[in-house]
Amino acid sequence: MPALSTRITTLNDDGSDGWEVFYRARQMVAEGHQVTELTIGEHDVRTDPAILDALYAAAKGGHTGYAMVPGVAALRDHVAARVQQATGVPTTRTNVMITPGGQSGLFSAHMAVCNPGDTALYIDPYYATYPGSLRAAGAVAHAIQTRSRDAFLPQRDALEAAAQGARSLLINSPNNPTGTVYPTETLEMIADVARQHDLWLISDEVYDTQVWEGSHISPRALPGMAERTLVIGSMSKSHAMTGSRIGWIVGPEEVVARLIDLATTTTYGVPGYIQDAALFALQQGPDFEAKIAAPFLRRRALALEVLSRQQVVRAIPPGGAMYLMLDVRASGLSGEGFANALLDTHQIAVMPGESFGTSAAGHIRVAMTVDDDRFVAALQTLCDFAKGLAHD
Repeated sequence: MPALSTRITTLNDDGSDGWEVFYRARQMVAEGHQVTELTIGEHDVRTDPAILDALYAAAKGGHTGYAMVPGVAALRDHVAARVQQATGVPTTRTNVMITPGGQSGLFSAHMAVCNPGDTALYIDPYYATYPGSLRAAGAVAHAIQTRSRDAFLPQRDALEAAAQGARSLLINSPNNPTGTVYPTETLEMIADVARQHDLWLISDEVYDTQVWEGSHISPRALPGMAERTLVIGSMSKSHAMTGSRIGWIVGPEEVVARLIDLATTTTYGVPGYIQDAALFALQQGPDFEAKIAAPFLRRRALALEVLSRQQVVRAIPPGGAMYLMLDVRASGLSGEGFANALLDTHQIAVMPGESFGTSAAGHIRVAMTVDDDRFVAALQTLCDFAKGLAHD
C-alpha cells in the first residue's frame, strides 16, 4: 500500500504510547482475573443521574441536530462567567470555544499557535498524550526535565535554556501524573519566562476543582498573560463526565475566532444535548463539584496514613488531582519493572512513572479510583511488596 504520512507514523516517537501495563491489566480482566485497577483517571462513581436526566431531556426535546460550532451560547456564557470569577480577567463568550473534551482542546490550541517545525515545550513528567498531541499539530515536542526532590516543579534554569527559540509552553496544574499544584512563585516564574521569550502558554486546568493543598491559580490571571495564554478546561474530572467528551478553550478573541475555523473543518462542534447537560451540571455550583472531588480527598488522607507507617515507598506531596506519585526506587526496580511485578504477583495495576517521561523513572502513579476499602488494601499490599523487595 502507499506510505502513511510522517505526521501519523511519528506520533509516538519511541514506538510506545506508555500504556502497556494498562493494556495488559485489561486483558487479564477480560480473561476472568480479578485485578484492582489503579491506572486511569476514571471516577468509580459514574455521571450523576441528574446530569443524565438533563442530557436525556435535551435529546428528547430535539437538540440532536447540528449545534453551533463555537458552542451553545448559554454554555459559552456560563464558562466565560466562571473563568472571569476565578481569574478577575474580563471574559465573554467570544473568548470561549466548546470542544469535544480537553484532549481536543490541547490539540487545537497547539494547531493555533505552532507552525510546522516550531518547538513546543512541555514539562516532564507529563500526561501521556502530550508529546503526541504536539507532534500531531506539526510541532517539535521538547520535554523540560524536572526532579523528584523538587516535587517535579519546573526550575527556571531548565525552562530558560529550553525557551530559546521555542514557540509555546504547555503546563498542567494541578498536575497529572504527579499531583503537584504549582505555587504562585512557580507560576510567576513561568509567566516571566513566557513574556521574556514571547511564548504562548497553554495551561491545562482540567483538575482545577481537585485542589487539596494551596489554591489553584490560572496563569491567565497574571499580569500581561491573558493575551498569550490559552486555558484548557473540561467537564471530565470536575463532574465525572469523562465519556461525554466536552471541554473548552479560553483565550484571546482573535485566537478563538481562528479556532472556530479549525473546528468547522474537523469536529464540527459538540452535540447540543451534551452541551445542555454540561450547562446543567455547571449550574449546580461548587457544592456539586466538591461532592465529585470528595472521594479523592478522603482517599488521599487514607493513603498518607498507610504511607506514614513505612519507609520504603515515598510519596511526592499530593497537592491535587486524583493520583499519587510514589517513589519506589528503594525497591531496586524501575517503575516499569515494579508495576509489572506488582500486577503479576498481586493483580494490582498501577502506571509506571516511565509512561509519563524520563523524569519519573523509578516512580509509579496510583489512581485513587476504587472504593476506600479496596484502595487501602491495595496500597498496603503495594507497600509490603516494595518492602519485601528492598530487603531481598
